[in-house]
Amino acid sequence: MSKKLLFIYNPKSGKGLIKSNLSDITDVFVREGFEVSIHSTQSQGDATQKVRACAHEFDRIVCAGGDGTLDEVVTGVMESEAGCAIGYIPAGSTNDFGNSIGLGKGMLADARTAAGKHSFLCDIGKFGTDYFVYVAAFGIFTNASYSTDQDLKNMLGHAAYVLQAISTLGETRRIRMQVEHDGKVFFDEFIFGMVTNSKSVGGTSAMLPEKVSLDDGLFEVTLIKTPTNPIELNEVAGFFAGINHDTEMVYHITTSRIKFTSMDKVRWALDGEFGGEHESIVIQNLQKAIEIIA
Repeated sequence: MSKKLLFIYNPKSGKGLIKSNLSDITDVFVREGFEVSIHSTQSQGDATQKVRACAHEFDRIVCAGGDGTLDEVVTGVMESEAGCAIGYIPAGSTNDFGNSIGLGKGMLADARTAAGKHSFLCDIGKFGTDYFVYVAAFGIFTNASYSTDQDLKNMLGHAAYVLQAISTLGETRRIRMQVEHDGKVFFDEFIFGMVTNSKSVGGTSAMLPEKVSLDDGLFEVTLIKTPTNPIELNEVAGFFAGINHDTEMVYHITTSRIKFTSMDKVRWALDGEFGGEHESIVIQNLQKAIEIIA
């Protein structure tokens, strides 16, 4: 009896290369004994709806696209409570999660990995009632991924995010927040914050600890304070560039649960996609919640 595999792909990711490799990718799955169903995403959120509705019908779900496509598939699996394994063929502009688990060696090579038997249980973030795979972030740069034009992403790759982020520097506002974790509470003003479970964010590991485990039940949290003078601004710029890791302008926290509260609504990004605006949000680590083929 053949195993059933659902292949979901974003036709706009990877400069359209997924479509031109579709037959070869499908052949890889068939050769591994899978009965394959194919779904091309039609709009944002489509992958989540598809997976939520039919995850129980499949033994494995493989997605091809950027980290946003993976985020939608994981969200669908979590909401369906199906528990099926997920394979990933990274084909986006940055592919942070794919880089973290050793993918990105080519579509067919990654397809063979996705059809294979090796897997691990990966932590997943719960963001209020939503989910994310590797990063929840607010502040400067975070709207670049979901507001940057897809054609520009395809043409310039990671540089597109940088260009878009630079164009929003003048719009940066101070975000005053109360932060609660592990029995501690503090207040401060931030220009950027991220809660991560990844070895790479935004195509770089410059802002992350050297050792990151994807299944330890812990997040790495980075909060960058608002600079108030040229010296502090220079320290923050050095941190973003990966030059200055030791600065009092940055909070580094390791925790399994963290709560942010602010007076005004704050825009969040989840895995590079718009995650809504929130005055208060609790973020929890769901340890080893998803089986990832890698």
